[in-house]
Amino acid sequence: MSNIGFIGLGVMGAPMAQHLLEGGHTLYVHSRSGPPQALLDAGAQSCANAAEVARQAEIVILMLPDTPDVERVLFGDNGVAAGLSGGKVVIDMSSISPIETREFAGRIEALGCDYVDAPVSGGEVGAKAGTLSIMAGGKQAAFDRVLPLLQLMGKNITLVGGVGDGQIAKVANQVIVALTIEAVGEALVLAAKAGADPARVRQALMGGFASSRILEVHGERMIRRTFDPGFRIALHQKDLNLALSTARKLGLSLPGTASCQQLFNVCEALGGEAWDHSGLVRALEHMADFAIGDTPASASGDSAGRGA
Repeated sequence: MSNIGFIGLGVMGAPMAQHLLEGGHTLYVHSRSGPPQALLDAGAQSCANAAEVARQAEIVILMLPDTPDVERVLFGDNGVAAGLSGGKVVIDMSSISPIETREFAGRIEALGCDYVDAPVSGGEVGAKAGTLSIMAGGKQAAFDRVLPLLQLMGKNITLVGGVGDGQIAKVANQVIVALTIEAVGEALVLAAKAGADPARVRQALMGGFASSRILEVHGERMIRRTFDPGFRIALHQKDLNLALSTARKLGLSLPGTASCQQLFNVCEALGGEAWDHSGLVRALEHMADFAIGDTPASASGDSAGRGA
């Protein structure tokens, strides 16, 4: 069993840390808002700052909202770097900039430590169940060392390549998720406004080539109007910003990603940055002046008025 540090105990981080405790590890934790009492009751030891976590732990895990948060926790006053000694490992499980990840790794490795980026997919449900998909970047030896810890938090765990490649994989994941949410939203709004039962349309599509986890889970959210997060729109906006900024630096165009970001921006303007990202459908409904639960006008009457 190991001494593990965990910094960032929010919606995702708290259940991930809980799995490490249940795996028999000694856990040193820090969170700006204070560690959840449930973790302390289960045996986690609270530390005053990130440097103290790093001094106590052999492996330090970060689960933070964005790139500036990771930089502050690593290199700010009383940051992780101040408490590290040679031979330790930092695992960043946040979703942040791939380019800055490589810069952070270089600074940590200069201290004689290893760095693994290991962002996750699966949301709060996956974090609680210990079934997250984990996309890792780093040296093979460092990955092998931390793999038993990752296996306590996730099921589909892949070493994608070197440092930063895990973040590239996560950005790619978020592009696919956003575009698929948009596609499901468009399909269900179309079906509902045409007068079909969107729940039955979704049921029919689940048996065909259009079937997906997003159609299954987020399609149901759209129909039931349950937009409590989940995964907040504000966080998905952040991830798409990472995709678009990385693409600009690489000279790429991501038109579908840009379109989804604009729809998330509409949601934000409607006061929905804290909605679940399936709430993107509300931007489509806003533009259509029609929601999935509305009663459509007679399609036959509309077409008759236009003539042949």
